[in-house]
Amino acid sequence: MTSLDVAIRTYLKEVLPLREVEVVPLADTGSLPYFLRDAYDMRELTLGRRRLVLALRRDPEKTPLARVRTQIQKIAAATGMPAVYVPTALASYERKRLIEQHVPFLVPGNQLYLPDLGVDLREHFRKPYQQTDEALSPSAQAIVIAALLDQPWRAEHAASELAGRLGYTPMTWSRASREIAATGVAAIHTVGRARNLRFLQGPKGTWERIRGRLRSPVKRVTLATPPHEQGKNLATRAGLSALAAQSMLAEPQTACYAFDAAGWQAARDAGWVEQPGPDSGTAEVQVWAYRTDIANRGPNVDPLSLWLSLQGTDDERVQAALDELMAAIPW
Repeated sequence: MTSLDVAIRTYLKEVLPLREVEVVPLADTGSLPYFLRDAYDMRELTLGRRRLVLALRRDPEKTPLARVRTQIQKIAAATGMPAVYVPTALASYERKRLIEQHVPFLVPGNQLYLPDLGVDLREHFRKPYQQTDEALSPSAQAIVIAALLDQPWRAEHAASELAGRLGYTPMTWSRASREIAATGVAAIHTVGRARNLRFLQGPKGTWERIRGRLRSPVKRVTLATPPHEQGKNLATRAGLSALAAQSMLAEPQTACYAFDAAGWQAARDAGWVEQPGPDSGTAEVQVWAYRTDIANRGPNVDPLSLWLSLQGTDDERVQAALDELMAAIPW
């Protein structure tokens, strides 16, 4: 029995009122396709009179959750027993997606969801930080996202380079940096007369800790036509258009673009005209709370803001494409 097997058994005995909890290697894996045997270590779990298969993820890299769901379903079908996904960790948004899709999962010592047995221990999940519903201001959110996507990663940022690039004044930087530091993901570091922002973790860890304080940047959505076809090429792709350009998702019928408030006013001055409804040549226009080019990523809005703008979508194809988008971020 490995240390992980012991951890699983100990955790289940702590949280479930059962005396008989056993974890052993799955005896017969011949019915499973090779790709599943390569992807997972299989265990047979006995809970009282129930038998389940535990699929322990071998690859530490994250797998799109839509693929995980399909794999767990295949394991259950091949073994004739309920299958449980066992990753090393789960982010809050991953946990939410798995629960919505009724995918059983177990993170030893932390999280357990077995819908077939009526077990849902979300109330026992450890939180790595104290979460609050209070969202960061748009300027603070833009600063965080710009820093997280900066390549190469730097933990410390000065107002002269980051706030200047985003067009924020020293006063806005000072207020936003204090707001970010108050979340616990960063600290103010004084260098001479300058007050730098120093992040306490790497980009991925910082994202996981602060994601609950971030909101969709979209303030308003409208339909509009550009003065000419080239006008669309000068705009920044957003929404499903940007997601389709960076994943296997099909292009939407109506193209989507984003502007900040000043950029949208300039676009209207240049000939963009709002329309009361869809028509030939119309595009969907999102007006954002901050700049759409904070990461300098070419024709598309940055991936983190894009994820925030679409993460509430119910369409599973969109959610799978968002998983693909997040997996491609080099952090």
